[in-house]
Amino acid sequence: MKLELRGITKKFGAFTANDSIDLTVESGQVHSLLGENGAGKSTLMNVLFGLYEPTAGEILADGRPVRFSGPGEAMRAGIGMVHQHFMLIPVFTVAENVALGDEHTRAAGILDLESTRRKIREISDEYGFHVDPDARIEDLPVGVQQRVEIIKALVREARVLILDEPTAVLTPQETDELLDIIRRLRDNGTAVVFISHKLREVKAISTVISVLRRGRLVGTADPDADQSELAALMVGRAVELNTTKSAPKLGEETFTVSDLTVLSPEGVRLVDRVSFGIRQGEILAVAGVQGNGQTELTEAIMGLQKAQGSIRLDGEEILGRTTKQVIRAGVGYVPEDRSTDGLVGSFSVAENLVLNRFDRAPVGNRFQLSPAVIRSLAEQRVAEFDVRTQGVDLPVGTLSGGNQQKVVMARELVDDLKLFIASQPTRGVDVGSIEFLHDRIIRERDSGTPVMIVSTELDEVLDLADRIAVMYHGRIIGIVPGDTSRDDLGLMMAGISPGTEPDTTPDTTPKGVTA
Repeated sequence: MKLELRGITKKFGAFTANDSIDLTVESGQVHSLLGENGAGKSTLMNVLFGLYEPTAGEILADGRPVRFSGPGEAMRAGIGMVHQHFMLIPVFTVAENVALGDEHTRAAGILDLESTRRKIREISDEYGFHVDPDARIEDLPVGVQQRVEIIKALVREARVLILDEPTAVLTPQETDELLDIIRRLRDNGTAVVFISHKLREVKAISTVISVLRRGRLVGTADPDADQSELAALMVGRAVELNTTKSAPKLGEETFTVSDLTVLSPEGVRLVDRVSFGIRQGEILAVAGVQGNGQTELTEAIMGLQKAQGSIRLDGEEILGRTTKQVIRAGVGYVPEDRSTDGLVGSFSVAENLVLNRFDRAPVGNRFQLSPAVIRSLAEQRVAEFDVRTQGVDLPVGTLSGGNQQKVVMARELVDDLKLFIASQPTRGVDVGSIEFLHDRIIRERDSGTPVMIVSTELDEVLDLADRIAVMYHGRIIGIVPGDTSRDDLGLMMAGISPGTEPDTTPDTTPKGVTA
């Protein structure tokens, strides 16, 4: 199938998400859509899949104009889509999920799952999926769940397969396996649209690369294009992709976590007897697939989760303190979700920059604020952190994701920190802002502050870390040097320390957590 998008425009009120985009997708190709978060990639594919009605433009399938009023029509036309957040029902089996929405019945209206099981086995054998039709979705690793989504599309005879950020929750080994599957699909004549902002993967898999920036198609490239060229197309300027840092100048171990355990309301160990320490002038990166206890670990340190064990900072026990008390003890904290936990969108940039000190001099006290001081401080921090805003009085919610993250970082990186924690420090941030934020994190480490980074992005971990702690099912299964190979880290993220068997202890595995 040949799909052509001509002049596709999609507006949401006054905001233009896609602006007159022309794109052609052909059989036997992997057509990658590359762009920073918010560039319009997913919106464009949601238009193609019938989830959004285009404001202007047309779609042609094999030269004929088509218009989809919903995903069902798109699927019947041979288009399948695997969304970044899977559309699976956890308590259903693989076969039940695949059959859902396209049910076949036998006599007396009895659901015919056997024909679905047979199709799943045939596709699984053809592409090496190794998927059990009768397995329950909630019991499957995330990489296998993604294969189920692909099988759903192939059972419906998709000739165009859209994959939206398909490697966001995969280990390196699962990513390599997925890329192999995509190559097989391509070789069998399927057209694959690969949506991503990860340059390494786009170069590895693409036949052709289209780059979107701020809703517009700004260029196309061959897969042999230099990564720096692609990055410059994405953000509109030259970008330094490799983080430069000197060897750490290590001081004392001033932050320690000992036998830390966090239980869910049901009594499941979300963090299981975790212990580690961080020295002054060191970055410890906590790596792992999302959902293996990293969130609960950082929240326990910040007093946001009840926990057992010990957390000591400069010799003082801080476990059991409130979040405000932890911050007062000298901890800077960048939460993993800036929009819900890091910022108040309707507050101004200036107000957000003093959320952690509004009741302390010179910003204010228990009874009143000092607007002049707040504004002066905000203007200084906006300039220092290169926050792109029309003014410090504008709502912070009007800023781009990268600039919002700079606001959070500017607020938390204050003088005389005793510990700096950044969880997913560059999530949803373009490569230009990543460059800046990484530099600021390294500068904080070089000033002698112990730094803890939590990231699911392996490239980020390898760029920043002096040491790497890998979490799996709530445990730290190893702490290794920052120059450990990607392959070894990938094995650890899957629960396998080099030279050991997988950790399959059943009683401490959080329900629903996958590797």
